[in-house]
Amino acid sequence: MVKLMRAAIVKVFSTKHSLTLPAAALGYIEQVLLENEIPEDEWIVGLEFWAREYLKGEDSSSLVSLPALKRAYESLQLGTTDDTAQADPSEVNVESHFSVIDSFDMPPVHFDAVRGGFTTSKPKPSIAGQASSRSAFLRERWGIIKEIILRNENFTPPAIGGHDRSNYLKLTSTRNLLGRAGQLFLLFGMLSRDPEGRLCLEDGEGRVVLDMEDAVPGEGLFTEGCMVLIEGEYTIDETVRVLAMGHPPSEKRDVARGLHGHVDFLGGGAMSLKEEQKYQPSILANTQVSFVVLSDVWLDHPRTMPALRRMLEGYAEAVEYRPMAFVFCGNFSQKGWEGEGGLKRYTNGFNALTDLLLEFPLLHSSHFVFVPGPLDPWSSTTLPRPAIPSVFASRLTQRVPKARFVSNPCRLRYFGMELVICREDLMGKMVRNLVGVKKEGEADMKRYLVQTILDQTHLSPLPISIRPTLWEYDHALRLYPMPSALVLADKYERYELTYEGCHVFNPGRFVGSGGEGGGEFEWSMYYPATGRSERSALTLDQ
Repeated sequence: MVKLMRAAIVKVFSTKHSLTLPAAALGYIEQVLLENEIPEDEWIVGLEFWAREYLKGEDSSSLVSLPALKRAYESLQLGTTDDTAQADPSEVNVESHFSVIDSFDMPPVHFDAVRGGFTTSKPKPSIAGQASSRSAFLRERWGIIKEIILRNENFTPPAIGGHDRSNYLKLTSTRNLLGRAGQLFLLFGMLSRDPEGRLCLEDGEGRVVLDMEDAVPGEGLFTEGCMVLIEGEYTIDETVRVLAMGHPPSEKRDVARGLHGHVDFLGGGAMSLKEEQKYQPSILANTQVSFVVLSDVWLDHPRTMPALRRMLEGYAEAVEYRPMAFVFCGNFSQKGWEGEGGLKRYTNGFNALTDLLLEFPLLHSSHFVFVPGPLDPWSSTTLPRPAIPSVFASRLTQRVPKARFVSNPCRLRYFGMELVICREDLMGKMVRNLVGVKKEGEADMKRYLVQTILDQTHLSPLPISIRPTLWEYDHALRLYPMPSALVLADKYERYELTYEGCHVFNPGRFVGSGGEGGGEFEWSMYYPATGRSERSALTLDQ
């Protein structure tokens, strides 16, 4: 039977459509036919549909790739092709379209400023990093944002000459300022300090000192390391008297996906915008799918386990609405792991959590994701931060089927959606290092932070002297294309808002609001079907 099946596969894919099947692709097709118990007389028809759907893909080639073959099969299951009957979106196996992505598993995608596109480097990134990487990641960040700016309608000159041609905004490089004192210019670059400690603007061609006395900052938070647009006058002192300063315009996810849909940013295979839109009916139909996000789950706090037990009991009783994933963000200790008895407290805390999760076997169909916080072992000042060591995680991962300890940040992929999770006290770091902020009225710091992070297309728009990053893993901190949702888990108060189509929320401290005497324990639930989050809370009796 296997020989007959293989002959049918070769007849359709190789003989009729001139496709080359590697062993992995051939084995996958055989596996699908056997698992679904397809009758022999239906092989040819089914394989023909499959081959046609594969050839429709934007990344199809004569050498069949396994990811593209799987996506073609998923499209047939979803019933989103012209050749198949419409399937019920609510009956799609959503579990097969969910994945957790560690920062250190993401492919090293780099921006090529010459070609204006992205490429994937073959050498594996190094934690130590080469000396050339020290400046390369900043140039890439600058190049990505500059491309976004030049695509913006305000910076694009009309195709046909006319009086409107002089009205568009035009960028000038720092190199072209010399000898043009007294003129106004629009500059784009990164805020930094020169060796004398003066605030400067750096671009790909040079550096100029800024005079901020008359500056009027726009909305957002401005720190060293931010890429900014500056309007100002070049003076005879070879400085720029800044008149206005603002963040660059952002680019919505659909626009970026339309331009770079062929790039595999996450490592699970590239997905075009057209393919992503095929999944929309399934996302909307599965309204019961949700992700629970908690932050600052202090396992050494006396009231944490009772609160977690109450929370898990509630979800275990909800038969039809059990969450697809529970995301636990650190810190997992109130006092940190350093100091006397720190490691023992950590071990006891995770052992207690393991025992608690084992009491709820009905929830073991859910994923349990653990993201380290700033004080978790082995705490490092760099981002991305590796997962909590297996010495603490092994017992939990061995006994809870879908438990996984991942890096900070990490990403959840659900169909074509992308949820970025970052546990970082970002608000405090940004406010402590401000060089400018709008002073008119009361600033909405939550909105300013969200706007800054998304406009900068990066989770840490700060200099590496303040917020060190692993040079060759900077791509894992990139927010381009803009994610579907972003979790900025912070010890700052909770919030939720949407900016340029991206829903951003901070679940707040799970234990922090409880205090020593009880009180509320809060977290957030994110629903992919609506693209929004909701606050959840419980109160323990005294």
